[in-house]
Amino acid sequence: MKLQGSVALVTGGASGLGAATARRLASGGAKVVIVDRDEARGAELAKELGGAFAKTDVTDPAQVEAAIEAAGKLGALRISVSCAGVGWAARTLDKTGKPHDLELFQKVIGVNLVGTFNVLRLAASAMSKTDAVDGERGVIVNTASVAAYDGQIGQIAYASSKAGVVGMTLPAARDLAPVGIRVCTIAPGIFDTPMLGALPEDKRAALSADVVFPKRLGSPAEYGAMVAAIVENGYLNGETIRLDGALRMPPK
Repeated sequence: MKLQGSVALVTGGASGLGAATARRLASGGAKVVIVDRDEARGAELAKELGGAFAKTDVTDPAQVEAAIEAAGKLGALRISVSCAGVGWAARTLDKTGKPHDLELFQKVIGVNLVGTFNVLRLAASAMSKTDAVDGERGVIVNTASVAAYDGQIGQIAYASSKAGVVGMTLPAARDLAPVGIRVCTIAPGIFDTPMLGALPEDKRAALSADVVFPKRLGSPAEYGAMVAAIVENGYLNGETIRLDGALRMPPK
């Protein structure tokens, strides 16, 4: 799938991995719709990139449908990237024996897994109605995490949600093959996003310690480059790619 002239939808696109992805796709000639709950930052980035912004909660079907409709006004939707996500730390049982808050667990699953599927299913529906280009109608890229494989202490909700994203990658690719849509997932390691940017340098260095090489935090631009590579490589499908500098996370 060529970036030039394609319309792309990027959830969580106002900051971090999503913003870097939006910039990379736009630099390749795609028209990008930024999907996020942060209206100020999302609208500002959309203006910078010459794209559009849709204030959206990815768990809300009507809002996602509206965002996809906005993308359709720019042309045929060809690319959908899900970067929206949340994460809270809590153990299955805390030190007093109190169990993990169920509502919190459901919230993380709701945004990270159900929200990702919501975008996938609706984007796929829109793509399926477009004309195929060289037999292909679209590419969907989802975001998991190395926590899907190496979930640490306190990551039970987050790791479960991201494992679900990994688990639906191959079935989705198989489901959507007849209409010419590819599905891949990226499982990033520890990236230099705004969440980590507020930490002191010694804390950031500690996070990098278990990365094999290069021994540093990942750059969001590297994530965006991987998305572009998946889009442009027509033989990549049904796969989850770890983007982590060979990191294998310890228990804590």
